[in-house]
Amino acid sequence: MNRKPSSLVIFLSVFIDLIGFGIVLPLLPGYVEDNFRPGFSAKGLVIGAIIASFSAMQFFFAPAWGRLSDRIGRRPVMLISNLGAAGSYAIFAIACGMSGTTGLVWILLSRIFAGICGANLSVASAYIADISPPEKRSARMGLIGMAFGLGFIFGPALGAFAIELFHSKQAPGWVAAGFCAGNFILGWFILGESRQPNSAQVAPRPKINQWAHTLAQPKLGLLISIFFLATFCFTCFESTFPLLAKDHFGFGAKNLNHRIGYLFTYAGVIAALVQGVIGKLVKTFGEPKLIFISLVVFAVGLAWLPFVTGLPEILVALALLAIGSGLNRPPVFGMISLKSSAQEQGANLGVAQSFGSLARILGPIFAGTLFFVDVKLPYLICGGVALLTGLLAWKSLGGDRSPGTFVMENKTATD
Repeated sequence: MNRKPSSLVIFLSVFIDLIGFGIVLPLLPGYVEDNFRPGFSAKGLVIGAIIASFSAMQFFFAPAWGRLSDRIGRRPVMLISNLGAAGSYAIFAIACGMSGTTGLVWILLSRIFAGICGANLSVASAYIADISPPEKRSARMGLIGMAFGLGFIFGPALGAFAIELFHSKQAPGWVAAGFCAGNFILGWFILGESRQPNSAQVAPRPKINQWAHTLAQPKLGLLISIFFLATFCFTCFESTFPLLAKDHFGFGAKNLNHRIGYLFTYAGVIAALVQGVIGKLVKTFGEPKLIFISLVVFAVGLAWLPFVTGLPEILVALALLAIGSGLNRPPVFGMISLKSSAQEQGANLGVAQSFGSLARILGPIFAGTLFFVDVKLPYLICGGVALLTGLLAWKSLGGDRSPGTFVMENKTATD
């Protein structure tokens, strides 16, 4: 079969994978909380730790997957990831039928396995970089962000619908496993290879050395630091919002999963719509200014969220969060790609994804622990960190440059 590299195909592959992720993620805090024994006090810490376990595995494995994709090609790594994801969600579904400590342990194991196999985002970003000219790379990175946003449109809604239709907490896990299995089949038949692998051009490098090699390059180190901090702040919202909605917004336990799913879906719609104009915004502002704007908008929405009262205010705050997070990743990853040689696209983007995963390890633990001290603390602190990160991006990446300057200066970065 003649398979041609295609940004549309990689978009579909990531989108389907993230539907599974979107089905499960909003339900995790509630599922974990239900399995605590009465009197167990470290609730926020354990919820954060289980959510972070996925990212802990990505932290260790993303650079290796990215480096492997540089050596053997993107397609086989994507297929392995999709198949592993299907297995992890099947384990999650089984775990949701258990109770107490046993259920918690198996939920943890399912997230660990999912994290080990979770190579899609960094390898998909490298795939997009392979087939995109430098001047269009940041805009096309928006396809990954759009897939992420659409995954959060359909994923949470499907999870809520599955619970309602089958009257079972296991249903969302099985639905997610089905989507990821379908994704593997789709990739097997239509996903073309974007890169002619040549292992001789990519010398094996231990992951610690790969991190050191990538971070030692000043611009790459700065961009990865910005991505780390932005992701850390986003996980504050991601990991505690279901608890905030239950305790602070007065949603209560009844139908909580349905309502949280629909609110995540709303945020996903906003984020996906933003991706459609990334190309125009990059041309208008340039990558550095767009990164600054995204972090300021996100900081406002995050810091405001614990103070809102009615549904209209909740929707406005969530819109600001979704716009800010949706605008951030494409220009950051576009700049990382432009600063990377063709032989190190996967490796450098894998390091970036690895540090994003580190943020997802630390963020939920940090936010979950502070949440049970004062619900406002994680939102105010992380809002401040996002604002300072935006100012760092403005100052260090050239916030006063005219639009398009960065792209023109780096057109030969991958030659």
